[in-house]
Amino acid sequence: MSDDKLLSYNPAGVFLDDTGISQADLKALAPQLETARREALADVELFRSGGAIPSEKEPLDSAFIDMPNRLLAEYQKDRDASELGRMLKTAEQLRESVDRVVVLGIGGSYMGARALMDACCEPYFNELSRAERGSRPRMYFEGNNVDNDASQGLLRLLGNGKVAKTVGDRWAIVVISKSGGTLETAAAFRQFLAKLRSSCGGDEAALGKLVVPVTGTSGRLFELAGALGCRDIYNVPDGVGGRFSVLSAVGLLPAAVLGLDVVKLLEGAVAMNKHFQSAAPGENTVLDFVGVSHLLEQQRGASIRIMSVWSKALEAVGLWYDQLLAESLGKAEKGATPLTTVNTRDLHSRAQQHQEGRRDKLVTNVIVDNWRCDSLAVGHSDLDQDKLNDLAYKTLPELMSAAIQGTNEAYREDNRPTADIHLPDTSEASIGQLFQMLMLATVVEGRLMGINPYGQPGVEGYKKNMNRILGK
Repeated sequence: MSDDKLLSYNPAGVFLDDTGISQADLKALAPQLETARREALADVELFRSGGAIPSEKEPLDSAFIDMPNRLLAEYQKDRDASELGRMLKTAEQLRESVDRVVVLGIGGSYMGARALMDACCEPYFNELSRAERGSRPRMYFEGNNVDNDASQGLLRLLGNGKVAKTVGDRWAIVVISKSGGTLETAAAFRQFLAKLRSSCGGDEAALGKLVVPVTGTSGRLFELAGALGCRDIYNVPDGVGGRFSVLSAVGLLPAAVLGLDVVKLLEGAVAMNKHFQSAAPGENTVLDFVGVSHLLEQQRGASIRIMSVWSKALEAVGLWYDQLLAESLGKAEKGATPLTTVNTRDLHSRAQQHQEGRRDKLVTNVIVDNWRCDSLAVGHSDLDQDKLNDLAYKTLPELMSAAIQGTNEAYREDNRPTADIHLPDTSEASIGQLFQMLMLATVVEGRLMGINPYGQPGVEGYKKNMNRILGK
């Protein structure tokens, strides 16, 4: 991938005299940003060396950084035997044998896969016929809550255990949990597994082919997968935490089942790694994004970070990033609060607050430069009571561009700090870049703040209390 196809970051809208930062501020921060970058990259070398890890760096889940490079290199060396090659084979077998796949997981174990589906698949993918989907299975996500009605509704949709006689009736489970001990996912797996066994007519060999675990090399789910005789089992890599796992089997396997180009996804991440490692501050998307965000929080109290996505397809990417930022930096009474909005939809519910509310926000627009589908014109009508004939030849992308420009101008007039991320498109290569950029930025900012961006002590407290209340 050439550099001219990289996503870009434009912070021009944050350089405001009274409410923003200055270019001199950002330039002065460059040495600290470079130090944080060196530490983030040194963490990878430390993990790979197998040496002793200082207590303040525990846990050290830095292996996500070079994972795309390693997966691609392994695939190029031996496609069939490589992990990526095996995933592609599993995905092909599932596409041929089932029409629906249920992904069970919570947090980082499902959010990346959901974001990939929404961003890279056709709009309303699950509503298309099997032929229109190119025989790729519909995909649903559960095990991320304990919502009785949602689970019951999906089980009914899947046939509630009715014996499957055709491909159109058959379904499979991809269950994702490093330990297998997360209650929401474990409970859902037990419930959905019982119905899947019934749909197989009690054929245990068939069941083992339709359950694909992604888990650790030990633990409850690993042991259960062995007892089930699962044909294919994939590992959550050592040194990769859940919210940093989207470019491992956690996200790649569901993406491959959907028929997405996972090689391009990894190539996008590799291109972002190269850019991050080599580009200087001022020309480095990751470092500049971190610098702007950090300075606005420190100097202007911009503790709320709004990811304003200008495509419905990117809403789940925003929600994935919300979790990434909140769990990584929300520690020791520090860390900004992330918020995803989808525009123009949410301009009618949030814009008033963002433009005239408290001055505690940084808005970062995520803008798609090239749309997936052909441009749709407003159209001419003999019924012009809505007075739209003067816009008849304008297309929805043109209306969207006008809305983006108009919103940014309004924020600028009111001295509201705003920056733009431009995606070339929503292809796998672009989304791979975006995932890697945001993960790298989160780690760099953690090192800049002096906190460990890995680990999630708050979630552990919730789990402990929930198990106590349930008597476990």
